[in-house]
Amino acid sequence: MIETLRAVHGFRFAPAEDSVFYTTAFLYATPLALVTLVLFLWSLAPAVKGEVGRGFMAWLRLCWAVFLVPAVTGVILSLGGAKVPSSVIASPEYQAEFCGQVSNLTRYCQPFDSGRDPEHWMYAGFALLSLYALEVLTRTETLPRRISLALLPVVTLFLYGVVFMADRVSFWPGSTPGQ
Repeated sequence: MIETLRAVHGFRFAPAEDSVFYTTAFLYATPLALVTLVLFLWSLAPAVKGEVGRGFMAWLRLCWAVFLVPAVTGVILSLGGAKVPSSVIASPEYQAEFCGQVSNLTRYCQPFDSGRDPEHWMYAGFALLSLYALEVLTRTETLPRRISLALLPVVTLFLYGVVFMADRVSFWPGSTPGQ
């Protein structure tokens, strides 16, 4: 059961090296990154046209659904004691076999960084707040309509950035590797 949750939570696109998408795959490594990148591009239209269409709202709902899958599985995994891979030292046997050395490395042969787990949670929280902000901007009259629509690309770009960073901190060490 836990391995299934890990597989769902950590799903990443892996295009073949000879694929035309291989060089840009880091931009949309996860399904959430892909849908938020499309949402950002789509948000430019309402900002210019001055109205939000049903298609944009449907895509925003899809973003919520795609966000909730890794969010819920991540909460379940963390309740079981799991942490992001960049903050966990791999076993010495794994390091010797796959990394060629044994020196406090993660399963991706990078120096471990214990501070990456709280960062992952922080970025997930920012993504949740960004999705909520998008709902407020598109559905309420808290700001003048023109200003709300002009802010859509800013908030969706921020959303894409935090989703990108939530994925990045899972695999790469930060400024304090080895601590």
